[in-house]
Formats: sequence, structure tokens, C-alpha cells
Amino acid sequence: MVDTRFHRFAGPSTIGDILAALGRADLLSGLGDAGFSILGATELDLAGPGDVALAAHTNYIEELRATEAGVVVVLPALRDVVPAHSLAIAVDRPHQLFADILDHLYPANTRTVIAAGRDDLGAPVFERDVFIGSNVVVGQGVEIGRGTVVGANTVIGAGVTIGRNCTIAANCTIDCAHIGNEVVIHSGVRIGTEGFGWLDFGQSNRKVPQLGRVLIQDRVEIGANSTVDRGALGDTMIGEGTKIDNLVQIGHNCRIGRACLIAAMSGLSGSTIVEDGVLMGGGVGTSGHLSIGAGSVVHGRAAVTKNWPAGSKLAGAPAQDIRDFWREIATMRKLSKGDKRG
Repeated sequence: MVDTRFHRFAGPSTIGDILAALGRADLLSGLGDAGFSILGATELDLAGPGDVALAAHTNYIEELRATEAGVVVVLPALRDVVPAHSLAIAVDRPHQLFADILDHLYPANTRTVIAAGRDDLGAPVFERDVFIGSNVVVGQGVEIGRGTVVGANTVIGAGVTIGRNCTIAANCTIDCAHIGNEVVIHSGVRIGTEGFGWLDFGQSNRKVPQLGRVLIQDRVEIGANSTVDRGALGDTMIGEGTKIDNLVQIGHNCRIGRACLIAAMSGLSGSTIVEDGVLMGGGVGTSGHLSIGAGSVVHGRAAVTKNWPAGSKLAGAPAQDIRDFWREIATMRKLSKGDKRG
């Protein structure tokens, strides 16, 4: 469910009214119950009976079969997979229709912009011994725990919650985020920025609404000038005790486990899953929608393009098992030197 602390909900609306407002009344005839009330939007595996969800790829067949969503926007090829308790809207371009529905339910002009006024959230709440530096901007509904320090010129958006004994340095921006205890955020960090989601690539480049959050667990440290994008619908998550270096990009819906180390200049594309205890050298990149198993080591400048199991040791671009990487390097060196005999 989209967190309405950060994104205002314009509903509830019936699915019939939504489709009519979008100029898609042609879809009503095959819908069944046009009076079904939509209470929110979320991902397939999190959806409840009042939610609308999206299944735009055959990769999501299992999640589609198990979903509790009241309405699902699907490809025609997935129409027969939709559970009997869900209404199916089958269209050739499901991503585009779902984005239209999101824009209708959470209009762009009512979404929280950082530090924007949200009188419905009430005044900020500070526990004792909170230190706020000069020129700090704090939005409505913000909650900050005891002993936390916020450096000069930092901006904290409406609805954000920050735990106890955190250190937030100068010139940071934090939006659409819930932050745990004893978190350290260095200067220039941007948390909760819009994810990089687009439709009609290279043509209209239409933005996909980014309505998710960032969840940062206890004792995380994020280095200077790093960026953590909020989820598109779900959450971007950083696990307890993970340490992130300077100039790291964490894309939307990434899920990073506990006690990971990610060195500078690394970039994780959207929906990358990094399990507990993974070590990443400088400049590592991932292509997104993949997982790296617990305890893996990814050496500097590696480009991870597929799933890897726990305990992997990776190097190269594209990344491969490090033994294969060094074997290839040795072979290439021999070939480049040629046969010197005779």
C-alpha cells in the first residue's frame, strides 16, 4: 500500500469511474463489477482486496496466481491466470494504463514534495536532546528520536521518521523515508529521491509515478553524496549494520541485507537484491532485477548481470566466478606474448 504520509490519496474511487475519467470506458464491458471501490495501489504480493495491482510480464505468474488484489491490470496473455476473486483488466499496454491509474489515485500536484506543507500530518515531534543545526527545514509530521543531531542546511520532508541517536550531517535531503536508530548519514546524501522509471523509452519517456518509500534499519552508515531512491510502489530497504561508502547510487526497490559493505562509486540498478554480508568493491555495477547471495564478494569494477548464489566470489565485466576470471586473464596473457620457442 502506498504510504499516505508521503503521497496523498485522491480516492476511494470505483474502478468504473477511474476508467471513464481516463477515457478508457471501452474496458468496462468486460470488467464485471464497474462499481468495485479502489482503496489503494500496491505490488501483487502485498495487495489486499481493495487494491489495484499490475502484472505486466510472464515473470510474475506465480505472484499473480497468489495475489489478493481486488483488481489486476494484466497482459492479455495473463488473463486466465488472474484469480477468480480478482477483477482483470487485460490490455496490450498494461504499464501505461497502470501509470494512468496511479496518476489518478495519487495526483502529481498533491504528492508530497520535500518539506511541502501537510497540515493533515500535524506539527513535527522531537524527543528530548535533539539538536537541530542552522537553516534546517523540517516538514509537517516529522518525528525525530532522542539524541539525534541534524546538521546545518539539511531538509527533512513531511512525514519522515528518524530514530534515536542518529547523526545526519549538513546539506542532506531526506524524503519518503523511515530511518532507524544510530544511523549515520554523511554530508550531501539524498534519501527518498524519485526512482528512474520510464515508459516509451526513447520516445515520450513518460515518467512512472514513484510512490514508494525508503526503509533504513539500525546502525546503517551512508557516505557523502550517495543517493538512495525510493521505491516505485514498494520499498527500497537497507538492512541493519550495512555500511555504504561515498558516491554510491541505490536504485528504486533495491533490497540490501544486513552487515553489507558497499565501496565508493558503486551503482545498484532498480530491484537489485543484495543478501546479508555481501562485500562490494569500488565501482561495482548491477543490471537490476537480480540477486546476489549472502556472503558473496564482488570485486571492484565488476558488472553483475545475473543471479548469483550465496558465497560467490565475482570479478570482471560481465561478472563471473573469480577463478574463471583469472584463468581467462592468464590465457590471454599467454596468447598475447605468443610462442617464444625456437
